[in-house]
Amino acid sequence: MAYLVGFIVFLIFISLRQINEYERGVMFMMGKYTGTKKAGWRIVFPVFQQMKKIDLRVKAVDVPDQKAITRDNISVTVNAVIYYKVAMAEKVVLEVENYFHAMSQLAQTTMRNIVGEVELDELLSEREKVSERIRSIIDKASDEWGIKVDNVELKDVSLPEDMERTIAKQAEAEREKRAVIIKAEGEVISADNMAKAAQILSSAPGAMHLRTLQSLNDLSSDQSNTVVFAVPLEILRAFEGMTGGSSN
Repeated sequence: MAYLVGFIVFLIFISLRQINEYERGVMFMMGKYTGTKKAGWRIVFPVFQQMKKIDLRVKAVDVPDQKAITRDNISVTVNAVIYYKVAMAEKVVLEVENYFHAMSQLAQTTMRNIVGEVELDELLSEREKVSERIRSIIDKASDEWGIKVDNVELKDVSLPEDMERTIAKQAEAEREKRAVIIKAEGEVISADNMAKAAQILSSAPGAMHLRTLQSLNDLSSDQSNTVVFAVPLEILRAFEGMTGGSSN
């Protein structure tokens, strides 16, 4: 009797299986799916029962470099990282043989297809939009496997060397063009302000003389300056009028 009790205790001991909080246990009885177990200790009788534990935590998987051709016929090399997790443990066991490999292959083919649908400018400037399109397609395709795709990030987009030089020259030309436009806009504003100032000075009697004297005062503050000053005819006439008036 003691041997029988000992054997039963030993059988229970070797049949105990622990499921952690971040795992689920997919149970089979003689090859038939019987349910999914949550965290805790579970008894799995050898030979008759089998349990496969599935990790529910988010997984970050690197998608290797993929060569693709954009819609405007430019060869690029792209790589990405995909974040996904198991939403239904029983499906990743029953519906797909190796979901790690399946997700990697699905991500690679989807990434090549999406890159082929966009132009290079869109791929470089709207990377988040392209990543979201890839995520949406992978998430929909992997839904029947019980997998939820949280995010897809395009890490790098590599171009051929000749194309990189062409883009650099284009960017430099665009910067020079912008600089010329800004300089021209500044000159227009400056000319407009000078025209307004000249109009104000010419409309007020004596304003031009006061402005001239102010300029002389500013120049005289630095003794190292040598100034050649042309006296306007109006000032000479003003002095002449003052001299004539005093002689009378």
